[in-house]
Parts: sequence; structure tokens; C-alpha cells
Amino acid sequence: MRRIADAREQVETWRGLEARARETADLLGLAEAEADEELAAAVASDTVALAHRLEETELSLALSGEYDQRHAILAIHAGAGGTDSQDWAEMLLRMYLRWADRRGYSTSILDLTAGEEAGIKSVTLEVAGRNTYGYLRSERGVHRLVRLSPFDAAHARHTSFALVEVMPVVESEAEVNLDPDDLRIDVFRASGHGGQNVQKNATAVRITHLPTGITVSCQNERSQRRNKELALKVLEARLLERELERKAAEQVRLKGEHVSAGWGNQIRSYVLHPYKMVKDHRSGFETSDAEAVLDGEIDPLLRAYQKATLGG
Repeated sequence: MRRIADAREQVETWRGLEARARETADLLGLAEAEADEELAAAVASDTVALAHRLEETELSLALSGEYDQRHAILAIHAGAGGTDSQDWAEMLLRMYLRWADRRGYSTSILDLTAGEEAGIKSVTLEVAGRNTYGYLRSERGVHRLVRLSPFDAAHARHTSFALVEVMPVVESEAEVNLDPDDLRIDVFRASGHGGQNVQKNATAVRITHLPTGITVSCQNERSQRRNKELALKVLEARLLERELERKAAEQVRLKGEHVSAGWGNQIRSYVLHPYKMVKDHRSGFETSDAEAVLDGEIDPLLRAYQKATLGG
């Protein structure tokens, strides 16, 4: 039913754009015939808005994958660089939270491990909204930051790395065959903030999938049962993503191509010193407004990636 509703909405959107374009063309003809400069200016403004809306709608065609319309689970892990990288991971978390808020998506942090001095070692969150996985899947990979370190007494330039993972939320038990006998479930006390109840009781849950060795944990909820439910949700998403990666690797092997997945192969660089620039190494898109990007304005980067995908 959801697919039918989405298809109906897409058809109505394109028909609406067609009608709007026809009306704009008629108004333009009227403005030219009557030499009405005020009407011509209004038509020019409408044309710019229509072109922007058309671009957005065309790019939605790139979100045609089997799982693109689903909610997403996003994980961020601090990499090489110590405290700087942990701070960088937290900066990325803030960026994605602000992006989601701008789009009206809801977010929920499922698990978070704080850094010793600052920042976070890792975080897992769910981003709920239409096409969130389709948009965010372009973010998976290594993100590199170059800046003057606020944690270095000499204020030297440091390079930090963080790994972003993006997984589609599993919607049906049939998608992932999860055998209870394959799971080891451990409970422990939450290490983060959360009040006396969280600190004194073993509410946090860690689940290990024995056949694959995948381990997930959740400690943000006060209820052990709820933490278990969320941990299972993340585990199912990781197993589904693992299967998608296996299929993609098999396609690459059959094509005879070689794709390196090394840690050093960053997908995007954020440079704050000696100049300011954010550059996506896959699409070639770059902008000097690094502050806006880190404040959540990543749609131009997402659109550039989608265009590159369509172009391929």
C-alpha cells in the first residue's frame, strides 16, 4: 500500500509540474504581448522556482533503489586522530541532526559512547522519514577533517577521520533470517548519563550475532527490554546491509572491476585551515562555505552525488 501511495504521489507531482509549466508559458506569452514588465518579472521569478522544483523532482528518480524510501540507521565512528577525531565524530553527528531537522525528519539516538576528553567514540541513530536511506546512503564512507586542533597546545594543524555507516531499516522478518540460537545477549550497566536508575541497574544490552561476529549495543533507554528491541533493530539492519554489500561485491567481481574499501579512501574532505572548503571526491562538488555544510546544509552535496549517479 505504501508503494502504491508513493507511486500515486509521484504521478501527481509530475502532472502538477506539467500544469504549472503550461501556466507559466501562457503568462509569459501574455506579458510579451502586452509588454507588461511587472508580469514579466513575476513570470521570471516563477520560472526560477519551477526550475528548482523540477531539479529536485528529477533527482528523486535517483532514489529508485529497493530500499531508498525507507528509514535509515546511521552510525558514526571516530577514527585515527585521538581526541580530535572524537570531536570530529560529534561534529558530524550535529551536522546530520541539523540536516534531518531542516527536512522535518525525526531522529533517535540508539547508542552513544562518549570520548574521554571530548566528542564521541561512536554513535548510532535512526533517521525516520521518507527517502532517508536513499539520501543518506551517499554519506557512507570515510570523512576527513583538516583544521587547527583546539586540543593541541601548539594549535597545530591536524587531520582527523571518521567513518559513517548507513543502513536501511528492516521492515519484515522475512528480509533477515535471525535465529535466536545464533545470538548471545549480554546485559551491563550503562556508562553514559541517564540518571541513578540507569547507573545502578544493568539496563544496557549487547547482542552478538555468532555466525558473523557482528556486535551491537544499546544503552540509551532506561528499560532493558527497550534497549534489547533497539539493539535487535540495529542488528537486523547490519545484517541486511551486509547482504547488500555481498551482492554488490559479486557484481563488481563479475564486471572485473577493482574497488578498494581501504580506510584511507575518504569520500569527502572538510578543510578549515589554511583555507575553507568541502569537497566530495566522488562527484567533484566543492564549496567554500564549510560552516554552512557543518551546520546541516548538505543537500547540495547530496544532489551532486545523485547527479553523478544518474550520469553514470
